[in-house]
Amino acid sequence: MIEVVNRQRSVQLDCEHWRAFVAKALKAVPARGAGVTIAFVSDRVMSGLNRRWRGKRGTTDVLSFPSEQAEFEKTEGPSLGDVVVSVERAARQANEHGLEFAEEVSQLILHGLLHLCGYDHETDGGEMNALELRLRRRLGI
Repeated sequence: MIEVVNRQRSVQLDCEHWRAFVAKALKAVPARGAGVTIAFVSDRVMSGLNRRWRGKRGTTDVLSFPSEQAEFEKTEGPSLGDVVVSVERAARQANEHGLEFAEEVSQLILHGLLHLCGYDHETDGGEMNALELRLRRRLGI
């Protein structure tokens, strides 16, 4: 199951577009048929999540929260977890990098999905980054 929720008001989003993108991306990453929830939030909300779960001040662009499903939750199907994207941060980064907003968000979602699949760019000697670049080309982002 793929769920896309919009919990911010600064940028209008087409949640069905993002659901379709995530469905395509889940076929490219080693998700083993699991679903995911994508949440779009404001910088304020992201800053709170970043402080609470990572002990870091300020906002960030994307956070991943792996699923720890209870047995009864698995009746809906397996879930990788949640990817949370700060829409305001994504818009600023797109502008800074000369990208379209949708391209930046696509990259952030892919990055988050790879984290949910167990990759960690801080410890894997470049494996996640190399895979992410290959998958960007494959997904056209």
